[in-house]
Amino acid sequence: MSPDIIFKFANAGILVNEIAYEKISLYDDPLSLSSSLIADLSRNYNKKDLVIVTGDMVDKFLEENGNSPDEPVEGKVKTEIKLEPPSGILNSNLDTETLEKPGLGTFNENKILENIEETEDLKEDIISQNSDEVELILESVDDADFDFKILKDTSKKSYTSGNIKDIVSYFSSRYHKIRDFLKKRKDLSDYSPIADIYQSQDVVKLIGMVKEVRTTKNNHKIIELEDESGEISVLVHNENHKLFDKSETLVRDEVLGVVGSRKGNLIIASEIIHPGVPRVEEKKMDFSVVFISDVHIGSSTFLEDSFNKFIQWINGDFGSPEQREIAASVKYLVVAGDIVDGIGIYPHQDKELTIKDITLQYDEAARLFGQIRQNIKIIIAPGNHDASRVAEPQPAVPEEYAGALYKLKNLEFVSNPALVSLDGLKTLIYHGRSFDDMAMTVKGMSHEQSDLIMKELMEKRHIAPIYGERTPLASELEDHLVIDEIPHVLHTGHVHINSYKKYKGVHLINSGTFQSQTEFQKIYNIVPTCGEVPVLHQGVFKVLKF
Repeated sequence: MSPDIIFKFANAGILVNEIAYEKISLYDDPLSLSSSLIADLSRNYNKKDLVIVTGDMVDKFLEENGNSPDEPVEGKVKTEIKLEPPSGILNSNLDTETLEKPGLGTFNENKILENIEETEDLKEDIISQNSDEVELILESVDDADFDFKILKDTSKKSYTSGNIKDIVSYFSSRYHKIRDFLKKRKDLSDYSPIADIYQSQDVVKLIGMVKEVRTTKNNHKIIELEDESGEISVLVHNENHKLFDKSETLVRDEVLGVVGSRKGNLIIASEIIHPGVPRVEEKKMDFSVVFISDVHIGSSTFLEDSFNKFIQWINGDFGSPEQREIAASVKYLVVAGDIVDGIGIYPHQDKELTIKDITLQYDEAARLFGQIRQNIKIIIAPGNHDASRVAEPQPAVPEEYAGALYKLKNLEFVSNPALVSLDGLKTLIYHGRSFDDMAMTVKGMSHEQSDLIMKELMEKRHIAPIYGERTPLASELEDHLVIDEIPHVLHTGHVHINSYKKYKGVHLINSGTFQSQTEFQKIYNIVPTCGEVPVLHQGVFKVLKF
């Protein structure tokens, strides 16, 4: 028996008898047929059920999919998409601290069988039922094989009624959370409330929220700063070039520290201090994580061929030996929003939809994601195209619309944002809608370089600091968008353009899209990077193009 076919079914916890194996192996693309069979069975059986594929089941599946089991296999026209090998593993050209290539071995069937024998979770048991039939039984992977934890999810923590008291509570929560980060810094440990600075003689230290940033007629910067005790104006002189450049990255509603001197009712700044990011210790990984976003299933511009190649690769059916070895190590797939294109997101969207019902879009998503092998944990957060509320934080996509996806046993829905632990790898998932406001507000920032935006948001310790602009924010009693805990990975999407930066040990990843250029993007000359999938392969960042 071919170890490729046996291992594929065993990985899904499904058994194959000898007759079924012979029928599958005679098919002109046995691995693709195996993947399709597994996907079909996964939709009809619980993964804990003992499922044995028989020859009759193979015949029935072929008949239902337009193939006669009796016609000769040789010369049959394949119904599968013809795949060409991708151009290879692309190392990112973006600015990184480290981007090294690991030493990868070659694809070895004997090595895979050795791994099965050595893996505690896949126990081999040969059962001889008679002299003519021998079956290989492998235990299926269940949730116990994933050390997966949801560390922060706001799906059931929405307590706002939208009144003025809630808004006050929201900003008070933001101020106190970030103030607590700032006052731990040595240079701000003895800060004073704004109301008390008039007692100061020389050095003044403040922690406040930015109410406004403006430029004077002499090209200096004025920062209007406020805390719970009062307001004050802070001047940044344009001759202090380093500080002036930093002041140009400030945005309304962020919380920061200022060191300076008092001149009447004005503070002359000598230092601006963000909460910042302490260096994160490298997380050792013996597994890989794949990051995607903005799939936009249901859109006429959804790149289905590219996505099918991706599914075949992650299942181990496609790619070079090096790429297949990476696929074999994948344990988690993280999706940062916009899994479907949605309904009524922008004017005349219906003209660009192939599926015009939101539930049917999620049904199609379930069909596609259901083909992914079951020993990969799939985590999905919503984006602004998904069937969740528009205001952030967004609760997880409700089962009412995505019921078919909820039936997939290896899939978990989380909120946007959400913090999860993947075998100890802390991953902050955020769709990235606030990038629109940052690109419009901050000099030198753009959608094309979302890694720079992510770096700035990490420094500010808030993933959507600007209130009242293009990003709708819910005035919760608590601000859940503060970055309380520093992750190993910040994974984002939304802008449809891949980017990567490793900043103080944190992997800042934007995973691009599986949607070609839309009419809206053509107007603004936005060129998406399509089908470029980031992989954190045992701690090393790589990109595969499909």
